[in-house]
Amino acid sequence: MWTLAEIAKHIDGVVHGDELHQVRNVATLQSAQSDQLSFLSNTKYTKYLTASNAGAVIVSQDKLVDVPLNAIVVADPYVAYAKAAALLNQEKNNQRGVHPSAVIDANCSLDPTVFISAQVVIGSDVEIGANVVIGPSCILLDGVKIGDNTRLIANVTICKGVSIGSNVLIHPGAVIGADGFGIANDHGRWIKVPQVGSVQIGNDVEIGANTTIDRGAIEDTIIGNGVKIDNQVQIAHNVIIGEHTVIAGCVGIAGSTQIGAHCALAGGVGLVGHLQICDGVQITGMSLVTKSITVAGAYSSGFPAEPTERWHRNVVRYRQMDKLATRVKKLEAEIKN
Repeated sequence: MWTLAEIAKHIDGVVHGDELHQVRNVATLQSAQSDQLSFLSNTKYTKYLTASNAGAVIVSQDKLVDVPLNAIVVADPYVAYAKAAALLNQEKNNQRGVHPSAVIDANCSLDPTVFISAQVVIGSDVEIGANVVIGPSCILLDGVKIGDNTRLIANVTICKGVSIGSNVLIHPGAVIGADGFGIANDHGRWIKVPQVGSVQIGNDVEIGANTTIDRGAIEDTIIGNGVKIDNQVQIAHNVIIGEHTVIAGCVGIAGSTQIGAHCALAGGVGLVGHLQICDGVQITGMSLVTKSITVAGAYSSGFPAEPTERWHRNVVRYRQMDKLATRVKKLEAEIKN
Protein backbone atom coordinates (compact mmCIF):
# COMPACT_ATOMS: atom_id res chain seq x y z
CA MET A 1 0.00 0.00 0.00
CA TRP A 2 1.17 3.52 -0.83
CA THR A 3 -0.06 6.85 0.54
CA LEU A 4 -1.20 9.55 -1.86
CA ALA A 5 1.67 11.73 -0.62
CA GLU A 6 4.20 9.06 -1.59
CA ILE A 7 2.62 8.60 -5.01
CA ALA A 8 2.41 12.36 -5.62
CA LYS A 9 6.12 12.71 -4.88
CA HIS A 10 6.90 9.94 -7.36
CA ILE A 11 4.80 11.47 -10.18
CA ASP A 12 5.54 15.17 -9.49
CA GLY A 13 1.96 15.87 -8.39
CA VAL A 14 0.14 17.78 -5.66
CA VAL A 15 -2.42 16.08 -3.42
CA HIS A 16 -5.79 17.73 -2.89
CA GLY A 17 -7.47 15.89 -0.04
CA ASP A 18 -6.17 13.27 2.39
CA GLU A 19 -2.43 12.83 1.80
CA LEU A 20 -2.33 9.78 4.09
CA HIS A 21 -5.04 7.86 2.22
CA GLN A 22 -3.59 4.56 1.00
CA VAL A 23 -4.10 2.76 -2.32
CA ARG A 24 -2.84 -0.64 -3.47
CA ASN A 25 -3.31 -0.58 -7.27
CA VAL A 26 -5.01 1.18 -10.18
CA ALA A 27 -8.46 0.86 -11.77
CA THR A 28 -10.84 2.66 -14.11
CA LEU A 29 -13.11 5.40 -12.84
CA GLN A 30 -16.10 3.09 -13.24
CA SER A 31 -14.71 0.14 -11.27
CA ALA A 32 -12.26 1.69 -8.80
CA GLN A 33 -12.78 1.22 -5.05
CA SER A 34 -11.50 3.28 -2.13
CA ASP A 35 -8.15 1.45 -2.06
CA GLN A 36 -7.52 2.03 -5.76
CA LEU A 37 -6.15 4.92 -7.82
CA SER A 38 -7.69 6.11 -11.09
CA PHE A 39 -7.02 8.90 -13.59
CA LEU A 40 -8.74 11.21 -16.08
CA SER A 41 -6.93 12.14 -19.28
CA ASN A 42 -9.76 11.95 -21.82
CA THR A 43 -12.58 14.47 -21.25
CA LYS A 44 -15.26 12.05 -22.47
CA TYR A 45 -14.82 10.13 -19.21
CA THR A 46 -15.49 13.20 -17.03
CA LYS A 47 -19.09 12.00 -16.59
CA TYR A 48 -17.85 9.06 -14.49
CA LEU A 49 -16.17 11.25 -11.87
CA THR A 50 -19.20 12.02 -9.72
CA ALA A 51 -20.13 8.35 -9.27
CA SER A 52 -16.58 7.00 -8.89
CA ASN A 53 -15.57 5.27 -5.66
CA ALA A 54 -11.83 5.65 -6.33
CA GLY A 55 -9.56 6.49 -3.44
CA ALA A 56 -8.06 9.24 -5.58
CA VAL A 57 -7.99 10.44 -9.17
CA ILE A 58 -5.01 11.79 -11.10
CA VAL A 59 -6.13 14.90 -13.01
CA SER A 60 -4.88 18.09 -14.60
CA GLN A 61 -5.42 21.42 -12.85
CA ASP A 62 -8.34 22.42 -15.09
CA LYS A 63 -10.27 19.26 -14.13
CA LEU A 64 -9.78 19.55 -10.38
CA VAL A 65 -13.11 21.33 -9.98
CA ASP A 66 -14.91 18.23 -11.31
CA VAL A 67 -13.36 15.84 -8.74
CA PRO A 68 -15.57 15.20 -5.67
CA LEU A 69 -12.92 13.06 -3.95
CA ASN A 70 -9.17 12.95 -3.34
CA ALA A 71 -7.09 14.12 -6.29
CA ILE A 72 -3.48 14.31 -7.39
CA VAL A 73 -2.97 17.26 -9.74
CA VAL A 74 -0.28 16.84 -12.42
CA ALA A 75 0.76 18.39 -15.71
CA ASP A 76 0.05 15.28 -17.82
CA PRO A 77 -2.41 12.79 -16.24
CA TYR A 78 -1.67 9.92 -18.62
CA VAL A 79 2.09 10.08 -18.13
CA ALA A 80 1.58 10.43 -14.38
CA TYR A 81 -0.77 7.43 -14.41
CA ALA A 82 1.88 5.35 -16.21
CA LYS A 83 4.43 6.22 -13.53
CA ALA A 84 1.98 5.55 -10.70
CA ALA A 85 0.91 2.22 -12.19
CA ALA A 86 4.54 1.17 -12.48
CA LEU A 87 5.12 2.13 -8.85
CA LEU A 88 2.09 0.17 -7.66
CA ASN A 89 2.85 -2.87 -9.81
CA GLN A 90 6.59 -3.29 -9.44
CA GLU A 91 8.05 -6.53 -10.70
CA LYS A 92 9.78 -8.13 -7.77
CA ASN A 93 12.41 -10.68 -8.65
CA ASN A 94 13.69 -12.31 -5.50
CA GLN A 95 14.64 -15.50 -7.31
CA ARG A 96 18.19 -16.42 -8.15
CA GLY A 97 19.89 -19.49 -9.48
CA VAL A 98 19.44 -22.02 -12.24
CA HIS A 99 16.58 -24.47 -12.66
CA PRO A 100 17.83 -28.06 -12.80
CA SER A 101 16.24 -28.63 -16.22
CA ALA A 102 18.21 -25.79 -17.85
CA VAL A 103 21.02 -26.77 -20.24
CA ILE A 104 23.95 -24.34 -20.05
CA ASP A 105 27.31 -24.62 -21.79
CA ALA A 106 30.23 -24.66 -19.38
CA ASN A 107 31.94 -21.81 -21.24
CA CYS A 108 29.53 -19.05 -20.13
CA SER A 109 29.69 -16.04 -17.83
CA LEU A 110 26.59 -15.71 -15.65
CA ASP A 111 26.33 -13.10 -12.90
CA PRO A 112 25.51 -14.74 -9.54
CA THR A 113 22.25 -12.74 -9.34
CA VAL A 114 20.67 -14.16 -12.51
CA PHE A 115 17.62 -16.41 -12.54
CA ILE A 116 17.44 -19.12 -15.22
CA SER A 117 14.01 -20.79 -15.52
CA ALA A 118 13.01 -24.29 -16.59
CA GLN A 119 13.93 -25.73 -20.00
CA VAL A 120 16.26 -22.86 -20.91
CA VAL A 121 19.12 -23.63 -23.33
CA ILE A 122 22.24 -21.45 -23.32
CA GLY A 123 25.12 -21.91 -25.76
CA SER A 124 28.83 -21.22 -25.53
CA ASP A 125 30.46 -17.82 -24.78
CA VAL A 126 27.21 -16.29 -23.53
CA GLU A 127 27.52 -13.37 -21.09
CA ILE A 128 24.60 -12.48 -18.80
CA GLY A 129 24.67 -9.46 -16.47
CA ALA A 130 23.28 -8.79 -13.00
CA ASN A 131 19.64 -9.40 -12.05
CA VAL A 132 18.73 -10.83 -15.46
CA VAL A 133 15.70 -13.13 -15.66
CA ILE A 134 15.59 -15.76 -18.41
CA GLY A 135 12.06 -17.15 -18.53
CA PRO A 136 10.91 -20.69 -19.34
CA SER A 137 12.01 -22.33 -22.61
CA CYS A 138 14.15 -19.44 -23.81
CA ILE A 139 17.09 -20.22 -26.12
CA LEU A 140 20.31 -18.22 -26.19
CA LEU A 141 22.74 -19.34 -28.87
CA ASP A 142 26.53 -18.92 -28.88
CA GLY A 143 28.05 -15.52 -28.23
CA VAL A 144 24.92 -13.76 -26.94
CA LYS A 145 25.47 -10.85 -24.52
CA ILE A 146 22.73 -9.58 -22.19
CA GLY A 147 23.04 -6.48 -19.98
CA ASP A 148 21.90 -5.94 -16.40
CA ASN A 149 18.24 -6.06 -15.31
CA THR A 150 16.98 -7.43 -18.63
CA ARG A 151 14.07 -9.85 -18.67
CA LEU A 152 13.07 -12.47 -21.26
CA ILE A 153 9.53 -13.53 -20.39
CA ALA A 154 9.25 -16.97 -22.06
CA ASN A 155 9.97 -18.85 -25.32
CA VAL A 156 12.29 -16.11 -26.56
CA THR A 157 14.99 -17.09 -29.05
CA ILE A 158 18.18 -15.03 -29.19
CA CYS A 159 20.39 -16.16 -32.07
CA LYS A 160 24.15 -16.27 -32.38
CA GLY A 161 26.16 -13.18 -31.48
CA VAL A 162 23.24 -10.89 -30.61
CA SER A 163 23.94 -8.11 -28.10
CA ILE A 164 21.16 -6.89 -25.79
CA GLY A 165 21.51 -3.90 -23.46
CA SER A 166 20.35 -3.25 -19.91
CA ASN A 167 16.76 -2.89 -18.66
CA VAL A 168 15.34 -4.57 -21.76
CA LEU A 169 12.01 -6.42 -21.69
CA ILE A 170 11.33 -9.08 -24.35
CA HIS A 171 7.90 -10.68 -24.50
CA PRO A 172 7.03 -14.32 -25.34
CA GLY A 173 7.81 -15.74 -28.75
CA ALA A 174 10.13 -12.97 -29.95
CA VAL A 175 12.99 -14.05 -32.22
CA ILE A 176 16.06 -11.83 -32.32
CA GLY A 177 18.83 -12.46 -34.84
CA ALA A 178 17.32 -14.96 -37.25
CA ASP A 179 18.60 -14.76 -40.84
CA GLY A 180 17.30 -11.91 -42.95
CA PHE A 181 15.68 -12.58 -46.33
CA GLY A 182 18.85 -12.58 -48.40
CA ILE A 183 18.64 -14.36 -51.75
CA ALA A 184 20.20 -13.92 -55.19
CA ASN A 185 18.84 -15.08 -58.54
CA ASP A 186 21.37 -17.30 -60.29
CA HIS A 187 19.91 -17.83 -63.77
CA GLY A 188 16.40 -18.49 -62.47
CA ARG A 189 17.45 -20.35 -59.35
CA TRP A 190 17.36 -18.62 -55.98
CA ILE A 191 20.45 -19.06 -53.82
CA LYS A 192 20.92 -17.98 -50.22
CA VAL A 193 23.09 -14.97 -49.36
CA PRO A 194 24.80 -15.68 -46.02
CA GLN A 195 23.69 -13.31 -43.25
CA VAL A 196 26.91 -12.65 -41.37
CA GLY A 197 25.95 -9.53 -39.38
CA SER A 198 24.17 -9.58 -36.04
CA VAL A 199 21.70 -7.50 -34.00
CA GLN A 200 22.44 -4.81 -31.42
CA ILE A 201 19.65 -3.92 -29.00
CA GLY A 202 20.18 -0.79 -26.88
CA ASN A 203 19.15 -0.05 -23.29
CA ASP A 204 15.58 0.41 -22.01
CA VAL A 205 14.07 -1.30 -25.06
CA GLU A 206 10.80 -3.27 -25.06
CA ILE A 207 10.08 -5.90 -27.73
CA GLY A 208 6.59 -7.33 -28.11
CA ALA A 209 5.34 -10.90 -28.41
CA ASN A 210 6.13 -12.77 -31.65
CA THR A 211 8.13 -9.86 -33.02
CA THR A 212 11.11 -10.73 -35.23
CA ILE A 213 14.27 -8.72 -35.69
CA ASP A 214 16.56 -10.15 -38.39
CA ARG A 215 20.34 -10.17 -38.22
CA GLY A 216 22.26 -8.01 -40.67
CA ALA A 217 23.49 -9.31 -43.99
CA ILE A 218 26.97 -7.84 -43.48
CA GLU A 219 26.72 -5.14 -40.82
CA ASP A 220 24.39 -5.27 -37.81
CA THR A 221 20.71 -4.49 -37.44
CA ILE A 222 20.52 -1.80 -34.73
CA ILE A 223 17.73 -0.89 -32.32
CA GLY A 224 18.50 2.30 -30.38
CA ASN A 225 18.04 3.09 -26.70
CA GLY A 226 14.48 3.54 -25.46
CA VAL A 227 12.78 2.04 -28.52
CA LYS A 228 9.38 0.42 -27.83
CA ILE A 229 8.16 -2.24 -30.26
CA ASP A 230 4.70 -3.81 -30.16
CA ASN A 231 3.64 -7.38 -30.96
CA GLN A 232 4.04 -9.10 -34.34
CA VAL A 233 6.39 -6.55 -35.88
CA GLN A 234 8.83 -7.58 -38.63
CA ILE A 235 12.16 -5.75 -38.76
CA ALA A 236 14.35 -6.91 -41.63
CA HIS A 237 18.13 -7.12 -41.96
CA ASN A 238 20.29 -4.02 -41.56
CA VAL A 239 17.41 -1.83 -40.39
CA ILE A 240 18.49 0.94 -38.02
CA ILE A 241 15.93 2.42 -35.60
CA GLY A 242 16.80 5.62 -33.74
CA GLU A 243 16.40 6.25 -30.04
CA HIS A 244 12.97 6.52 -28.41
CA THR A 245 11.02 5.59 -31.52
CA VAL A 246 7.78 3.64 -30.99
CA ILE A 247 6.40 1.01 -33.36
CA ALA A 248 2.86 -0.40 -33.08
CA GLY A 249 1.66 -3.89 -33.96
CA CYS A 250 1.95 -5.55 -37.37
CA VAL A 251 4.40 -3.00 -38.79
CA GLY A 252 6.71 -4.36 -41.49
CA ILE A 253 10.06 -2.69 -42.18
CA ALA A 254 12.02 -3.93 -45.19
CA GLY A 255 15.80 -4.28 -45.28
CA SER A 256 18.32 -1.46 -44.87
CA THR A 257 15.74 1.18 -44.01
CA GLN A 258 16.87 3.72 -41.43
CA ILE A 259 14.35 5.33 -39.08
CA GLY A 260 15.30 8.35 -36.99
CA ALA A 261 14.82 9.15 -33.32
CA HIS A 262 11.50 10.03 -31.67
CA CYS A 263 9.42 8.65 -34.54
CA ALA A 264 6.04 6.89 -34.20
CA LEU A 265 4.79 4.18 -36.57
CA ALA A 266 1.13 3.26 -36.06
CA GLY A 267 -0.33 -0.21 -36.57
CA GLY A 268 0.05 -1.96 -39.92
CA VAL A 269 2.49 0.55 -41.44
CA GLY A 270 4.71 -0.81 -44.19
CA LEU A 271 8.08 0.61 -45.25
CA VAL A 272 9.92 -0.57 -48.35
CA GLY A 273 13.66 -1.10 -48.21
CA HIS A 274 16.58 1.33 -48.33
CA LEU A 275 14.60 4.36 -47.12
CA GLN A 276 15.74 7.19 -44.87
CA ILE A 277 13.17 8.45 -42.35
CA CYS A 278 14.31 11.55 -40.46
CA ASP A 279 13.80 12.27 -36.76
CA GLY A 280 10.36 13.25 -35.48
CA VAL A 281 8.18 11.54 -38.08
CA GLN A 282 4.72 10.15 -37.29
CA ILE A 283 3.17 7.68 -39.76
CA THR A 284 -0.53 6.88 -39.36
CA GLY A 285 -2.02 3.39 -39.39
CA MET A 286 -1.90 1.19 -42.51
CA SER A 287 0.22 3.70 -44.44
CA LEU A 288 2.64 2.43 -47.09
CA VAL A 289 5.90 4.39 -47.27
CA THR A 290 7.75 4.03 -50.57
CA LYS A 291 9.98 7.11 -50.51
CA SER A 292 12.37 8.60 -47.96
CA ILE A 293 11.01 11.26 -45.61
CA THR A 294 13.33 14.19 -44.92
CA VAL A 295 11.01 16.62 -43.08
CA ALA A 296 9.58 15.90 -39.61
CA GLY A 297 5.81 15.72 -39.25
CA ALA A 298 2.81 13.44 -39.76
CA TYR A 299 2.38 11.32 -42.91
CA SER A 300 -0.54 9.18 -44.12
CA SER A 301 -1.61 7.04 -47.07
CA GLY A 302 -4.24 4.44 -47.87
CA PHE A 303 -8.03 4.64 -47.82
CA PRO A 304 -10.17 4.60 -44.66
CA ALA A 305 -13.01 2.09 -44.56
CA GLU A 306 -16.36 3.22 -45.97
CA PRO A 307 -19.66 1.55 -46.98
CA THR A 308 -19.06 -1.10 -49.64
CA GLU A 309 -21.46 0.45 -52.16
CA ARG A 310 -19.65 3.80 -52.00
CA TRP A 311 -16.27 2.05 -52.24
CA HIS A 312 -17.35 0.20 -55.40
CA ARG A 313 -18.46 3.48 -57.00
CA ASN A 314 -15.14 5.12 -56.13
CA VAL A 315 -13.19 2.18 -57.58
CA VAL A 316 -15.06 2.59 -60.88
CA ARG A 317 -14.18 6.29 -60.91
CA TYR A 318 -10.56 5.51 -60.09
CA ARG A 319 -10.35 3.19 -63.11
CA GLN A 320 -11.67 5.98 -65.32
CA MET A 321 -8.97 8.46 -64.26
CA ASP A 322 -6.71 7.75 -67.27
CA LYS A 323 -9.53 8.49 -69.69
CA LEU A 324 -10.45 11.60 -67.74
CA ALA A 325 -6.85 12.85 -67.74
CA THR A 326 -6.68 12.33 -71.52
CA ARG A 327 -9.89 14.31 -72.02
CA VAL A 328 -8.63 17.15 -69.83
CA LYS A 329 -5.37 17.38 -71.79
CA LYS A 330 -7.33 17.42 -75.06
CA LEU A 331 -9.62 20.21 -73.80
CA GLU A 332 -6.61 22.23 -72.57
CA ALA A 333 -4.99 21.92 -75.97
CA GLU A 334 -8.20 23.06 -77.70
CA ILE A 335 -8.48 26.09 -75.39
CA LYS A 336 -4.87 27.10 -76.09
CA ASN A 337 -5.54 26.90 -79.83
